[in-house]
Amino acid sequence: MPRSAVGAGLRRARDMLDYGDANTVAAVLGSGRRTSAHDTVPFALWSAARGLGDFERVFWTTAQVGGDVDTTCAIAGGVVASATTGTPPADWLRQTEDLPGWVPDGTA
Repeated sequence: MPRSAVGAGLRRARDMLDYGDANTVAAVLGSGRRTSAHDTVPFALWSAARGLGDFERVFWTTAQVGGDVDTTCAIAGGVVASATTGTPPADWLRQTEDLPGWVPDGTA
């Protein structure tokens, strides 16, 4: 990672992986209140790293701190969902709307 505000935040996030309180971590790393990458990405990746394999836990941990919740949850949830064991809970998937027909389903 090149020297940048995002890179510095990611290094801080890595150093805070043993912290259990998301509010404390968000106070240090940011939670998107400033709507910039360096204020969203480090916390979202910290949250994802703390709960890989548990989509629901990551979602609620990320959402509880506030800030730019839709962005931080999208980042953290995307990371966890891309892991082999981190799919959204089945009851959550049942409650979503079908995607429009023009969206590729990924099977092609």
